[in-house]
Amino acid sequence: MPRFVPITEDDAGAERPSKTALKRQAHEHQALGEALAALSQAQLATIEMPEALLDALHEYQRTRSHEGRRRQRQHIGKLMRQADIAPLAAAVAEAQLGRAHDALALHRAEHWRVELVADDDALTRWLAEHPDTEAQPLRTLIRNARKEAALPPEQRHGRAWRELFQFIKPALGTANE
Repeated sequence: MPRFVPITEDDAGAERPSKTALKRQAHEHQALGEALAALSQAQLATIEMPEALLDALHEYQRTRSHEGRRRQRQHIGKLMRQADIAPLAAAVAEAQLGRAHDALALHRAEHWRVELVADDDALTRWLAEHPDTEAQPLRTLIRNARKEAALPPEQRHGRAWRELFQFIKPALGTANE
């Protein structure tokens, strides 16, 4: 027979989270655990987390079966209830943002390459923004890329185009640091 427990004034003001809210939180923990498992071993080693959680993430990375991964995700979600998830979420966001910065840097290098080949004034702008660049090798690379671009498509080999890109990439990387 169930025992009747009267509700006191202290209990009435404090509401427990609903079952739906608890499930939502469990799914968020599992998703964060999956994002953590997507990081490399080196990245995981730099993040401060409980040893049991780190072992569970390594096990998730090794598991190949669908059902095994599902159960391991649930286990990771359970372990994350005891862990401080703020630094874990920050580490995942930083890793994902790092890839976006790399992609953005490559897009900027590609934009400069197209500009330099298409427009003579672009070289002046480049030298103004990057005064430490040696102008003569850059001029040579631009001239070679323009010659290559003037060839029919079947005669192009893309070497000068790639060399120009390889020249631009490090200059943009050091400009941002």
